[in-house]
Amino acid sequence: QVQLVESGGGLVQTGGSLRLSCAASGRTFSNYAVGWFRQAPGKEREFVALISGFGRNTYYINSVKGRFTISRDNAKNTVYLQMNSLKPEDTAVYYCAADSSVVLSRDPLRYDYWGQGTQVTVSS
Repeated sequence: QVQLVESGGGLVQTGGSLRLSCAASGRTFSNYAVGWFRQAPGKEREFVALISGFGRNTYYINSVKGRFTISRDNAKNTVYLQMNSLKPEDTAVYYCAADSSVVLSRDPLRYDYWGQGTQVTVSS
């Protein structure tokens, strides 16, 4: 079992920044790829970014490329999502999830463990 806890969400103005954290406990953290997903009211859960177990590979949805950066510190069992130049359309609940598969995936159905989510609200 892996337990995930997100933090760092909040209210920010357009153009502002936030850093989300995903703290993990349980099994060897480097065995898991970690993805960030988001879900806005009335919309499906959407892939945002993912990072491989040792951080060598990262992927982003096109709309956040150049603005968001995913990173991890396995010594601290934590994955981060640095979000800069935030836009109102980034408003959503952000979730981190862990996947033990060796094949990296953007499909939320592939992820085994999920956090409870943290709200990000960007005001215009």
